[in-house]
Amino acid sequence: MFKDLIEYIAKSLVDHPDQVNVHEVAGNTVTILELSVAPEDLGKVIGKQGRTAKAMRSVLLSAGIKQGKKAILEIVEHSPLESSATL
Repeated sequence: MFKDLIEYIAKSLVDHPDQVNVHEVAGNTVTILELSVAPEDLGKVIGKQGRTAKAMRSVLLSAGIKQGKKAILEIVEHSPLESSATL
């Protein structure tokens, strides 16, 4: 559920929705979501002074309260080595 929510929001914000990737690491009480986007879309996901990222985290927190779990959103950058390794 958390993964789908963040993926939907991120794809709505970016110019390259096909490059949005959300990796979910689920624990007993905490779920960590790692969001990666195209390098040119990174600013759109973070927003000015981190406002967009903060809003996404707030929505995630609210969804987590309903589920009784805590969810943490991490926005990660693609390294040049990662993109060349997938080719």
